[in-house]
Amino acid sequence: MKKITAVCCGLVACAAWADTSFKAGEWTVDFKAEGARLELAHAASGARIAGALAFTGPSRAGDRAPDGSVQTWKVADSRDGVRNRLALVAPDDNVQGYVTFQSSGPRVSMLVYHRTALAYDGEFTFTGAVRYRDDAFACRLTPKAGDRVLSLKSGDADSLLNDALFSAAADEALRVDADNLALMSISPGVWEFGLAASITDPSTCEIAFEVERDYYRSRWVPYYAPIDRTRSPRPPTGWMSWNIYFDKAGSKENLAEARLGKKYLQPFGLEFWSIESWQENSSELPVSKFYNMDLETHPEQFPEGMKWLAGEIRKLGFRPGLWMAPFGTGNTNFYKAHTDWFLHRKDGKPISCWNGKFTLDPTVPAARAHLQKIFDKASHDWGYEFFKIDGMSGRGPGYCAHLYERPDIRACFADPSCPNPFELCVKAFRDGIGPDRVFLACQGHFTGAEAAYADASRTGADIVHPNKPVGWNNILLQARCTINQNFANTIVFWSDPDCMMISDKALADEQARVETTIVALPGQQTFAGDKLGELAPGRIKMLQQALPVADVRPADLYPKFGHLPVWDLSVKRPFGAWHVVALFNWTDEPAEIGVDWNELGEPDDKAFLAWEFWTETWQGRLTERLEMQVPPRSVRLVALQPDQGRVQFLSSDRHVTQGAVELKDQTWTEGACTAVLNVIGGFPLTARFAVPDGVSVKGVKVPDGVKAATRAEAGGKVLAVTLSTEKTSDVPVTISF
Repeated sequence: MKKITAVCCGLVACAAWADTSFKAGEWTVDFKAEGARLELAHAASGARIAGALAFTGPSRAGDRAPDGSVQTWKVADSRDGVRNRLALVAPDDNVQGYVTFQSSGPRVSMLVYHRTALAYDGEFTFTGAVRYRDDAFACRLTPKAGDRVLSLKSGDADSLLNDALFSAAADEALRVDADNLALMSISPGVWEFGLAASITDPSTCEIAFEVERDYYRSRWVPYYAPIDRTRSPRPPTGWMSWNIYFDKAGSKENLAEARLGKKYLQPFGLEFWSIESWQENSSELPVSKFYNMDLETHPEQFPEGMKWLAGEIRKLGFRPGLWMAPFGTGNTNFYKAHTDWFLHRKDGKPISCWNGKFTLDPTVPAARAHLQKIFDKASHDWGYEFFKIDGMSGRGPGYCAHLYERPDIRACFADPSCPNPFELCVKAFRDGIGPDRVFLACQGHFTGAEAAYADASRTGADIVHPNKPVGWNNILLQARCTINQNFANTIVFWSDPDCMMISDKALADEQARVETTIVALPGQQTFAGDKLGELAPGRIKMLQQALPVADVRPADLYPKFGHLPVWDLSVKRPFGAWHVVALFNWTDEPAEIGVDWNELGEPDDKAFLAWEFWTETWQGRLTERLEMQVPPRSVRLVALQPDQGRVQFLSSDRHVTQGAVELKDQTWTEGACTAVLNVIGGFPLTARFAVPDGVSVKGVKVPDGVKAATRAEAGGKVLAVTLSTEKTSDVPVTISF
């Protein structure tokens, strides 16, 4: 991939011809002859694009300057009074080509072409800076055929694949269309750009900008609302019982697990402890028989009551969570007391759904008021702060979102004219929970009304089937759903892939690594679901390596399909930028899995130092491509650090993102490299540093109270430093050489 440098530099100034200014659709175009400066302004969005135009003329030997260099032509006004075009002026001061502006509403483009029948080659460039909305980030909106990569980013990571800026707050995109383009982040709301068009190729002779409103809302998310980060500033993390205890966990089992969670997971950022199957008549499936609408509690499993349990969870330092499914009920007595709240067929028989033998009619105001009341009590009296509400608008045909849309059911509503009864339920949930609680729409979907009300959404099916352990097919489904809906994660709501299940009783090491990578690398909601006391130490560490959730968002803002073999997290921090690349083998046979630099949005000539996370192995200095032999049903997770030719941070075993969470800074002085790493008290961290050939490490220095053990690895090419401290702190590690 060719790299266009996104800077304004050394362009030949125009002769003293007239400046040009005109309207092009919604854009204002201003051209200044001095310096060939162009500014495009879009008042409604605030977008301002300013920079210098240039044209590099014919490259044939006879057209070169006396010193043999390719000549830079001038870009001037049209010289003939045509206001919507500029002129390409050859070194002999004759106009030999044009740049015309086309517009259609929010789109403006520049087309470069020859005058009359001339057919010289040349490249037209526009370099400068764009000012757009402060919350916007660079991304890709145009899919490429044959794409094999799930692209992720943390921070303002740059990529030669980016073709747009997107604002989640406005649901608006500024698209950039050019055959060769670069968008480089400078500061919030400011990017440098470099764009090029070829005068000889009709497929690449145009540069265009377009402001696209309602990007998500008009395509996939009709109820679009950006995540409320004041209520839910980061993806929720926690533990829930159902995937391992199913319907058999009471207050005793939940608190026993929570005490282990406090010891092993809370120091790493685990936040919520969520209770499932607590309702009366919930000791075994199906959900339709549970008492889902009256807050009656299972007396044997939760004898102390749910308010008491929330208090005990809070004493352990967790925020209490609660599973609910109140679109219907299995409580016959409750139904008989409120018959007019429920749906009936024309013959008077009650309508059943997944949530209950009796299905709620949300067009009845009293029924909605009851929903709001029970959520208000669970939230503000009992004290629960996280609500997992099941049976939303996802795939299940027995869920009410599907049921309510069927014509035969619509006729049964008290108000058949209601356009979306499902939304009435979801709004009642949010109104009852209140504005300061976290709402997970279990089996929710970005196409449904929950996008306007929920903070998180379950992207796929259960990671386990009732009373069965997690298996490879469950993991494959979890991966496929994660890939497909990743473009909505962190923008529409936090994606919930379901619990991270990694018990060594169910999964071999390689499959547990796959499971951890699927959940943790994309920055999704992360809940554990195994019996913590039965996990081997290595599996506990995997949970720790997924916490806290890294600040990750999608880089490609459109759905993808299938089991993509490469997931690429591009990380940028003030002190550096790197990639973490997952190579998945979804098959039952060993396979060579690889990726070219251009698929990662990097120039072909860049060199990276590579370290594999799960096997803790040095992969060497790589150019152009990463490729590894990956065992069946396996993943390799490789940190790619740009080779700086000096001692530098390479990776650590603290987090799957290998620096995006724990690396706080990296600086160099003469003969020394200092990295600042966040170390969790009581849990050692091993950081790896690359050591160039011919360089000798003289010593490693850490603060008082921190223990550091060092060892050489990979024949001296890697220095491993294991740090231990009693208290969680940011630890500076200085390596002298």
